[in-house]
Amino acid sequence: MYIEQTNSTNTLIKEMVARGEPFPDEPIWIITGYVRAGYQTAGRGQAGNGWESEPNKNLLCSILMDISRWHLSLSPFCLSMTVCNAIHQLVGSLLSQAGVSKKKLSIKWPNDIYWGDKKLAGILIENMYDGCEIRHMIAGIGLNVNQTEFKSDAPNPVSLKQITGRDYDLDKLMNRLLSVLDKALMESGEEYYKAHLYRKGGYWPFVEREVTTEPTMNADQQTEGQFMAQIEDILADGEIVLKDPEGKERIYHFKQIRYVV
Repeated sequence: MYIEQTNSTNTLIKEMVARGEPFPDEPIWIITGYVRAGYQTAGRGQAGNGWESEPNKNLLCSILMDISRWHLSLSPFCLSMTVCNAIHQLVGSLLSQAGVSKKKLSIKWPNDIYWGDKKLAGILIENMYDGCEIRHMIAGIGLNVNQTEFKSDAPNPVSLKQITGRDYDLDKLMNRLLSVLDKALMESGEEYYKAHLYRKGGYWPFVEREVTTEPTMNADQQTEGQFMAQIEDILADGEIVLKDPEGKERIYHFKQIRYVV
């Protein structure tokens, strides 16, 4: 389903589900519907961050998944990992077609896609409950595609066009994403996710931060109180395990820690 403009594709999908509105697209296994927008007036990222996007330049979509159909008995974070993997695979194939090396492409924990130290895509996962159990999961995706100028205070955006020099058809890109995601959902993506983590080797600077509902758009620029650590593991519930140079392990939820980029 395409809509020219909406406040947020995640919000729109939640409203449609609440009203019992059918989606015009045929369901693909657990993917029961999606919304793609040309422009979002209130696009949302993690921790209340906004998402800058020039109208009709980028892939802005939300995909609704009925997780009761998912055959793997894994945590909701595993489904989040699978979405990250699918976008990473899609972008990797586009880079290969353009003759660009994929070495700089990575998944930044918990759910961003990075090119070098620049953000190419962000994912916002939201759950919808039936009583105490999660029934639906919405994956809100913002992939920078054809935009070449970014004017907000987002510290490090980059687009596919800036990387490859090519323009992309957003409708075709949406269809390819659905196809790649459908295949990725057939298997556990834990190994793939961990193998392609941003800064997965060596020691890197991190900063603890106070858990808050306030936007954290510029939190990656904070350097006070930073410490060096390497990524040891990602747990099933999405927590990251770090180890400092003295061998001490530290475990954090994604709102509790930030990379220094």
